[in-house]
Amino acid sequence: MTNEWGIERLDLDAYLVRIGEPAGDVSVETLHRLHAAHVRAIPFENIDVILGTHPGLELDVIQAKLVGRQRGGYCYEHALLFAAVLETLGFEVERRVARVQPHKSGPKTHMNLLVRINDEPWLADVGFGAGILHPMPLKDGAVVDQAGWEHRLTQDGRTWTLAKRTADGWVPQHASDDEPQRLIDYLVYHHYVATNPHSPFSTKPVVMRLTDGVSRRLVGTELTTEHADGRIEHRILTTEDLGPALAALDVVLNDEELDRLLLR
Repeated sequence: MTNEWGIERLDLDAYLVRIGEPAGDVSVETLHRLHAAHVRAIPFENIDVILGTHPGLELDVIQAKLVGRQRGGYCYEHALLFAAVLETLGFEVERRVARVQPHKSGPKTHMNLLVRINDEPWLADVGFGAGILHPMPLKDGAVVDQAGWEHRLTQDGRTWTLAKRTADGWVPQHASDDEPQRLIDYLVYHHYVATNPHSPFSTKPVVMRLTDGVSRRLVGTELTTEHADGRIEHRILTTEDLGPALAALDVVLNDEELDRLLLR
């Protein structure tokens, strides 16, 4: 599948500079280190979708945006880039799709990765907004602290469900199976997510950042900062606030992009 995914076009050195980490061997330690560095360095954001200027999902255009322009993206961009990095380093990677909020009416549109290291499977999920900082062992009942919030994987037949511990108990985040995906599948999912009026990413800006103990989410004009100790802060942004708030979330727009976003 190398030709389909275009990993030969990856500039690995530029990516490693972007996330501030060196390469490594094929090991669990390297996967953990690169996964956390990617999430910390590259924002989750949908600004190009809102502006109607999304460049697409070819690896070279993803790389030009997330690495060259030092912008962010949403799950397909993050996961396709990270998969190419891992495969270039020699990891065995399977590209997957998950149903978001499977206990409700969520769509099957989220991209994540299964990574095998010495036949041991790991869930890598660098594009799940402000959710996952570290890869998770694909084991029934596995619990991992994700920057201060516990997450758990459970298995039901072929289906793996990721849940987050909240004050109300374990809340499902997404569910995936072992069905292989092709690039065309993600192009279809991307079209729905970017254009359907019922998609949460097609009508308002969504930016998410995750660091240890702090989750920040901008949805529309509401900025929410959640702390692992339970504190939550809400702030409604004015038009004057939006540019500085985006920059504080590591999304830096030029004047024309910011003007167009404000018009939207």
